Amino acid sequence: MANKLLKTSYELVVNNFLAIGAVAFASSVVQRGWPVSVDDLTAWLHAQRRVHLLTAAILLLAVAKLRRTRRPKNVYLVEYGCFRPKPCFRAPFATCKEHVHLLPYLLIDKESLAFVIRLLERSGLGEETCVPYSYHYLPPERTLAAARDETELVVFSAIDELFAKTTVKPADIDVVIVNCSIFTPTPVFVDMVVNRYKLRHDVQALNLSGMGCGAGLVSIGLARNLLQVAPPGTHVMTVSTEILSSQYYVGSERSMLLPNCLFRMGAAATILSNSPERARFKLGRIVRTMTAARDADYRCIFQEEDDKGVVGVRLSKDLAVTAGNALKRNIVAFGPLVLPMSEQLLVAVSLLKRKLLRRLGAKVRLYRPDFRTAFEHFCIHAGGRSVIDEVQRGLGLSEDDVEASRMTLHRFGNTSSSLVLYELAYTEAKGRMRKGDRVWMISFGSGFEVSCLAMECVKPAADADGPWADCIHRYPVQLPDLGKEII
Repeated sequence: MANKLLKTSYELVVNNFLAIGAVAFASSVVQRGWPVSVDDLTAWLHAQRRVHLLTAAILLLAVAKLRRTRRPKNVYLVEYGCFRPKPCFRAPFATCKEHVHLLPYLLIDKESLAFVIRLLERSGLGEETCVPYSYHYLPPERTLAAARDETELVVFSAIDELFAKTTVKPADIDVVIVNCSIFTPTPVFVDMVVNRYKLRHDVQALNLSGMGCGAGLVSIGLARNLLQVAPPGTHVMTVSTEILSSQYYVGSERSMLLPNCLFRMGAAATILSNSPERARFKLGRIVRTMTAARDADYRCIFQEEDDKGVVGVRLSKDLAVTAGNALKRNIVAFGPLVLPMSEQLLVAVSLLKRKLLRRLGAKVRLYRPDFRTAFEHFCIHAGGRSVIDEVQRGLGLSEDDVEASRMTLHRFGNTSSSLVLYELAYTEAKGRMRKGDRVWMISFGSGFEVSCLAMECVKPAADADGPWADCIHRYPVQLPDLGKEII
């Protein structure tokens, strides 16, 4: 208790050092008197030539105007919407196990069959995760028509949900950014959106592919960059999804069977603007880290053919460790931008202590900053239980801090680039978001890359409507401890 009180006092003093210094200075002035009286200052001004005073005033105004012009514009998240699948798309364990036993390419390899069943049991996914219609067939349908049907279902549902929650109309959209990693048809996704909602003829359209689960925050980062140089009142819509129908792996390689077990259908859409009108969140810092220069990281998530020529996505067994190492590099750049001065000072002292004692042969453990002093909520991409565990351990977070990630993985599975918005929706549906609360979103993607986004709540959700509307009362649930996840 004493240590906690001491740390709280330390943070209060260091983080408010300037305010405390100003109060102390003002108190000193009141007690001793101001060194320069108002009469003396007035007399000095009257003694100056008016042209000099006018020139100084113009220069001060010009500097202030230049500084205001060069300052990046604030960007806001106006609203977001997520696809909520119907119960008919559910893929409970019993169904998954039955299908696994009936797939001919797995029956040949008994070890792969047992591997898939163990993975499903230890994945952290619940009984209500959903897959597209094509996955319910035996064998799964991998046609272009099935992929298009899934695209129209998840993407249009997410956008419909988005427009239903805001007064922004399709005619107000100036830029559209759509991302999907594997499936890229012709015409592309962004053209589907423009055609469906009859957007303006001068709308700017961008389509991103191949970026994996991290593409959602990449799209938001791209939208932020565009809005900072766009005219006031500009609106950008982003859509994030992953289409499963076209990428079901029909081989028996263990590392390529993982996506079949972990990924589920989903999509999310956002509207961002450089105007605070109707805004729900204010975007803060965004930092993106790429580690593709390392061969191991580059091939960590890799689409290729197996020994039999079957195309699939191979996930490395070192995925969780790779994600943890990439996140450490990202935090080196992200931490100083968001951490309070009290935490930055402790990190600096720790680095100095380590440098000095290393010369004496002593090993000093670096201080791990407490990011809970900078954020109230955490949305960690739930790529799997092991990824959440690795990030939780690395950042020193509590079970409450990672609750949104674990429960989203349990209810919706890994929906790829849209997942962090489902986690944000969970926090809001539980009524935990307050005005002024800060949110840290973390996403991982192929390449390998990590993106971190800081946001501040401007206006909490008016209700718990959204993807969690029909089930939030049942969460959180107790997750069984089934040992280490196979990955």
